[in-house]
Parts: sequence; structure tokens; C-alpha cells
Amino acid sequence: MSNRPIEMTVSERTEAMASLEGWAYDAADKAIKKTFQFADFSEAWGFMNRAALLAEKMDHHPEWFNVYNRVEVKMTTHDADGVTSLDIAMATAMESFAA
Repeated sequence: MSNRPIEMTVSERTEAMASLEGWAYDAADKAIKKTFQFADFSEAWGFMNRAALLAEKMDHHPEWFNVYNRVEVKMTTHDADGVTSLDIAMATAMESFAA
């Protein structure tokens, strides 16, 4: 039996994303995306630090882009060619880090 993550079905993804405010599915990238806005660079950097530590622990890393107080995040599981429970878990954690 493989430990390879499995892409979520449309209904699984829709249900999982219902509690993720501001996240959207991008069919072209087969990813979920969100732009976080913070008060300043320090807050954005703190958010990225917390997310990076979790990403290392999970061995599941976001694609992101940062300019000053804005962090654009894209989550997808390349091994599954789409969104998996790993992406939802990271997005959920990022929501708590941004609160």
C-alpha cells in the first residue's frame, strides 16, 4: 500500500474548503489560493516563519510570494496532481497563524 497522497474529489474539496474563508480553487493550477494581508512586513514575515516550520514538519511546502505586508499562497500536492488533505491541513493552519 502506498503512502502517496490522493487528490480530493470535487465534493470532498468543496466541503473541506467551506471553512477556509478567502481561499479559492484554481482549476488551471489544480491548487487552492489565497492572498493574506498583514499590518506590516514584520507580521507577514512572522506568518511565513510559522507556516515554514509546519511545512518542514509536514514535508509539504507552499508556493508563495511576499511583498511587504502581502503574502500570496498557492497550495497543491504535486505528487497527486491536485489538492489533497495535506493542502487543506496547511491552509487551515495558515488561517490560525494569520488570526
